[in-house]
Amino acid sequence: MYRSFDISVPAVATDELLASLERLDQVISLSVERGASVKPPGDVIRVCSLNSEAGEVLRAVDGAHEHGQVSIATADLASLVDREHAEAILKDTDEALLEETEAGLRHQSRPTHNYLLLMAAGGAVAATGFISTPPTQTIAFVSASVIAPGFEPLAKVPMGAVLGRWRTMLRGLRSALIGYALIALAAALAYLLLETTGAAAPKKFLANTEVDKLANPISLDILVSSAAAVAGVTMVAARRFALLAGPLMALALIPSAAMAGAAAAIGEGDLVLQALERLGIDVALIFVLGAGVMGMKQALVHRRTPLP
Repeated sequence: MYRSFDISVPAVATDELLASLERLDQVISLSVERGASVKPPGDVIRVCSLNSEAGEVLRAVDGAHEHGQVSIATADLASLVDREHAEAILKDTDEALLEETEAGLRHQSRPTHNYLLLMAAGGAVAATGFISTPPTQTIAFVSASVIAPGFEPLAKVPMGAVLGRWRTMLRGLRSALIGYALIALAAALAYLLLETTGAAAPKKFLANTEVDKLANPISLDILVSSAAAVAGVTMVAARRFALLAGPLMALALIPSAAMAGAAAAIGEGDLVLQALERLGIDVALIFVLGAGVMGMKQALVHRRTPLP
C-alpha cells in the first residue's frame, strides 16, 4: 500500500516543511490548505508518498515540532496513478511505518475486555484438544491459535528493545503475562468442567499424543517454531496482521499454555513445568529472532526513531 498523510502544522512552519517534502523524490503529490486546521491551529499539508520514503516524510515533519503542536494522520492508499512516477510506483516496497506497526500492536494487544475474552476463549478451546482425537484435536488447536491474539503482545518486546521504546516492551510483557495466565486458567476451568460431565479424565489427558509431543519437543518442532517466529515478526513489521494466524498455528504458544492449565487442574506438577518450558522456548525464539528481524529492518530500511 502507498501512504497518505494529513499533517496539521503551525503556519510559521508550513513553508519550510513544504520545501523539505518537495525535495523527496518519492513524494508523488503535495498540497496545502492555509488556515484549514482548527485543532491544532494552523495549516493542513496533504502528502501522497511511496512506502520507500514514507519514513522520510515523518523525519521532515519532526522538525516542525519546534514551532508548536503538530498532528499527523496516516492512511493507506489503494492505488496511486501518476505517469511521471510510474516506474517508481511499480518498484515500491511493502514496508510499513514504525508508527503504524506500533499502533497496530497496541490495538491488538492492550489488555482490554476484548483481548481478555479472546485469550480466555482460546484457552478453553485448546483444552478440548487434549481430550480429543484427530481431526477434532487439530481443529481445536488451530481454532484456539486463531482466536487468541497471542503473538502481538510478544512481538512488542523485540520491537521495543530494538527501538529503545522501553514502555512498549514493558507493556507487551504485561499483556503477555496477563493473557497467557488467562489462557492457562480458562483451560483449567474448561478441563474441570469436562471432567465433571464425564467427557474428560486424567488418564485420557495423559495418554493424548499431543501432551507427549509438547512435553518433549524435538529439533523438528524447534525448527518449525523458529521459522514461524521469523515469519510472524516479519508480518508485524509489514503490518500484515491478518496473516498472523499462520505463525500462531505453527508455534506451540496457545496449546502449551492450555496444557499447563489442564495439567495443573489434575495436579500434574511436572507436566505443568514441561508445558511452561515448551511455552518458554517459543517465547524466547520470538524475542531473539524477532530482535534480529527488527534490528535488520531498522538498520537497512527505517534508520530512525519513531515519533512519540
